[in-house]
Amino acid sequence: MTDQSPTDIAQMPFEAALAELEEIVRKLEQGSVPLEDSIRIYERGEALKKHCETLLKSAEARIEKIGLGPDGTVRGAAPLDVDA
Repeated sequence: MTDQSPTDIAQMPFEAALAELEEIVRKLEQGSVPLEDSIRIYERGEALKKHCETLLKSAEARIEKIGLGPDGTVRGAAPLDVDA
């Protein structure tokens, strides 16, 4: 796990942030990390989680759903309705 600043987290691609978050969870679940280190990496994990959520929301906003007419022809695209 790298010791990057929160600014560095903002520049991380989703896959790298998720991989580091998974590593943090693994370490915390093992319980072999000293308390002070656990607090520090937990806080970093929270920042990584927020970053991943932001990236996912951004990706969802860009996804479009294609509308098909009754005859199967494309009517156009509309923003993804995540509640449907």
